Amino acid sequence: MTAGTLLLDAAARAGLYGLMVRTSGPQIRGGEAAALLRLGPQPLATLDDRFDMLLAIDWQNLHRFADEIPLGPASLIVGDSGEGEAPEALLASGAQAVALPLKKTVKGATGAWVNMVALGFGGAIAGLPVEVLEEALRASWKRNPQALEANLTVLRQGFAFAAGLEGKRPQPLAMPAVAPAGRWLISGNEAAGFGAIRAGVRFVAAYPITPATEVLEWLAPALTRLGGTLLQAEDELASINMIIGAAYGGVPSLTATAGPGLALMTEAIGLAVTAEVPIVIVDVMRGGPSTGIPAKSEQSDLSFAVDGLPGDAPRLVLAPTSIGDCLTTTEWAVRLAEALQAPAIVLSDQFMGQSRAVVDQPPATGGTAQRLVAAANTPGYLRYADTPSGISPMAIPGTPGTTYTADGLEHTEKGIPSSQATDHSRQLDKRERKLMQYDYGPRWADVEGEADLAIITFGSTTGAVREAIARSALQGVGLRLVALRLLAPLQPAALDRALAGVRQVLVVEQNHGGQLLRYLRSRYDLPGRATGLHRPGPLPLRPGELTAAFIDWAAVQGSREGRA
Repeated sequence: MTAGTLLLDAAARAGLYGLMVRTSGPQIRGGEAAALLRLGPQPLATLDDRFDMLLAIDWQNLHRFADEIPLGPASLIVGDSGEGEAPEALLASGAQAVALPLKKTVKGATGAWVNMVALGFGGAIAGLPVEVLEEALRASWKRNPQALEANLTVLRQGFAFAAGLEGKRPQPLAMPAVAPAGRWLISGNEAAGFGAIRAGVRFVAAYPITPATEVLEWLAPALTRLGGTLLQAEDELASINMIIGAAYGGVPSLTATAGPGLALMTEAIGLAVTAEVPIVIVDVMRGGPSTGIPAKSEQSDLSFAVDGLPGDAPRLVLAPTSIGDCLTTTEWAVRLAEALQAPAIVLSDQFMGQSRAVVDQPPATGGTAQRLVAAANTPGYLRYADTPSGISPMAIPGTPGTTYTADGLEHTEKGIPSSQATDHSRQLDKRERKLMQYDYGPRWADVEGEADLAIITFGSTTGAVREAIARSALQGVGLRLVALRLLAPLQPAALDRALAGVRQVLVVEQNHGGQLLRYLRSRYDLPGRATGLHRPGPLPLRPGELTAAFIDWAAVQGSREGRA
């Protein structure tokens, strides 16, 4: 993993874009792991269909990744000549095997690592200058100068080994003349934490869980520097109730979890709905149900996020569409939660959360989240006043003349518990109205193209879908993209505009049951014969398979149109 991280850093320093997807076995800690990289001159949000090179530090358990590392006859399988043969599952691809003396190179070099030999070799194959590889290594190892020199030496040796592969090696990347400024190297989990900070979050409570833990690891020192607080709770029940308490006290608050943790938080989220307390839950989705596949990605928490609470409990559900968008969407979620005094769930996933990418710096939106706060000594203060917007002033505890009861019981406008039908209906209408009438602006979705065939998707699949649409266009098939960012409340009027002129819709997602398609059908009249393309994790959807599916689907729609 270290070699992959440094290679991505070097690519960024050279002016390239890049994506590194982290993958590991079924265990949460330790064991085999792989860094899957893609580098190029344009922003990258998905892996390609095949890898040009597999560089193995050792062959142990590598067969477990065979499905995740598709190779072809033009690919290279590079491994230590003293470690035996590559697994048959990999050689069956027809890729060329190349021996690299990893252990022999570091033998006798005190403090040198075999993966630094691999870094030099891999960087040379990609076409990176040795100087940027050295620069990345120096930045990472500056606190250990003795080991640094040993590893610089073996890095250069690994770089030199690649020179003997002329005629076999993939086409190297062209390097920009000048490395552009203003790009970030960041993971989705780090970006989500940054977005929370930028929106004004100053209290975080959470229980560590794969693959969301890095959100907390990034936030802990950042919050300390800003005078905020992060608490590691004893479990998810405690963490969700802690952030409800902090938000009730006037501090924008957030927690981060995965599917099992979100399930435990259900009752408390309902409390936040009823008491109208703004909180944000970042759910970094993983393979489910139950413990599932902790270290792999899947978009299978959607149905739970939009429908998984008892009673009529309107809440915000958002999904970033890329690693960089994890920042802006989390920031937006905090602002919406505060403005609407409602819980917001941000559906990230392991693919975005634990992957690192070189991204253009996300634009600053300015300001912090604002909630409507009651003034002191407000005459006849009604915490849950049935206002036209559904939003009523929220008093901060201790504000003179604004005492009210906040709990999970249904209540009057003043907050007094009530079981009267009129009070229940009024508050249900109020809580729904504030979310449905709010103007969310253009950020609710990314809408691209004007074709009469549309692809609807959400979350991390957006990258592969967008690339597949571009490839389809090169083959004469025009498609419109609608990548949803605001999933709940669904925006029927905005969807009408986005799908104007569309005659058929295909919904693409990474789960077993087609949850997004079912959700859309339950709340919106999709045009034509809406169908779904969905499969579960842990393997990501790739642009090539989507391109083939899109072209076949478009051909069928053309045939149907002709028969009509």
